[in-house]
Amino acid sequence: MSLDKTYKKVPGTTIFDAEQSAKGYHLNQFCMSLMTAANRERYLADERAYLQEWPLTDAQRQALLDRDLNAAMAEGGNIYFLSKWGATLGLSFQQMAGSMTGMSEEDYRDMMLHGGRSIEGNRIADQVREAHYAAEGAQRPAEHAWVTGAVFTSHVPAIGAAWDQHRREEPYWKAVFDGYEVSKQWERENLPDVVFLVYNDHATAFDLTVIPTFVLGTGASYPAADEGYGPRPVPGIEGDPDLAAHIAHSLIREDFDLTLVNEMAVDHGLTVPLSLMFGDVERWPVKVIPFHVNVVQYPVPSGERCFRLGQALRRAIESYDRPLRVQVWGTGGMSHQLQGPRAGLINEEWDNRWLDALVRDPADLARVPHLEYVEEAGSEGIELVMWFIARGALADVDGSGTVEVKHRFYHVPASNTAVGHLILENHPRAEAPAGKE
Repeated sequence: MSLDKTYKKVPGTTIFDAEQSAKGYHLNQFCMSLMTAANRERYLADERAYLQEWPLTDAQRQALLDRDLNAAMAEGGNIYFLSKWGATLGLSFQQMAGSMTGMSEEDYRDMMLHGGRSIEGNRIADQVREAHYAAEGAQRPAEHAWVTGAVFTSHVPAIGAAWDQHRREEPYWKAVFDGYEVSKQWERENLPDVVFLVYNDHATAFDLTVIPTFVLGTGASYPAADEGYGPRPVPGIEGDPDLAAHIAHSLIREDFDLTLVNEMAVDHGLTVPLSLMFGDVERWPVKVIPFHVNVVQYPVPSGERCFRLGQALRRAIESYDRPLRVQVWGTGGMSHQLQGPRAGLINEEWDNRWLDALVRDPADLARVPHLEYVEEAGSEGIELVMWFIARGALADVDGSGTVEVKHRFYHVPASNTAVGHLILENHPRAEAPAGKE
């Protein structure tokens, strides 16, 4: 079903959701800049010049010049951010609230002293509320996005370095890159509009200051990160803020706690899979929604949790009312250990049994405990739990369709790692709209 946003119809109320956040990102960041005394002084000294430093829309800039909080919120402002701006102007919260109601500060304060604004006359209309409850349980929209397939692959940083340094024909690397030739052809024939790319950040965008479990990229673009050797010479990532906001709304309503990030650099965990699947390009041929999973510091999410998230992700995608073709990629792994006396551990037999089970019985495989990954696949083999998000997003999981193995590849080694790769095409019983010809 389409996501319900009846909250937009509550009178006199602007709900700050992911769409509003994207719309007002630079406006709210401007407000945050006023949390330092030096910036406040510069702003008050020359308001127009300071505003010109920010990529605001004309409507946002005019709302600030007019001291119009309602207009600012309509343009994506949030009251907690705007309060920083109001404080800079010397306004109290009651002054700001009063200005939005058409009341003087004195009248507003008097209203609050007499019990505040009455709820009577300030609810949504009965017919709107009834339509809201009647719509619950409705079917997905006639035109909607579809998950067309899943890609699973290792994201070894040395693969990216070998690619960038044009070492692809060297005997050591040729066997790795040859394993992705079928994949490039498949992508050319099945190019999606959007890739939802599951990966883990490797102490690049997130250090020990903040350790989020699940991060959904909701921004418009993401640069390649400098991981110590300079950023990879690959195109920047174009995001899809509208679909990302929709997914955020849907997954959080299904009780998956996400961290939403509008700005972050993306490291090899995301860019290496793109190079392997699309090759050398001046611009990536798809939009990408990054989805980071913490598999660096324990506790990390279980395979079951990731599997359920993948199922919720497909529901979110299919409730989006635009006919987009979406692929979900799960990256990381396979067996490898990068630290301690066991560094260099590879378990080919376990890896291939795991790949068999991922295709045949992913629900059972998702119950494998963390201890088995660490013992059998190495300390960094735990990255494989991320593959369950992509696997859970396919139609055979709930019996609404089938999957087809289009390609499978396994190779040892690529630097310190076993390389695993799998492409599963999704075949829902109710056929998806073409989206792209």
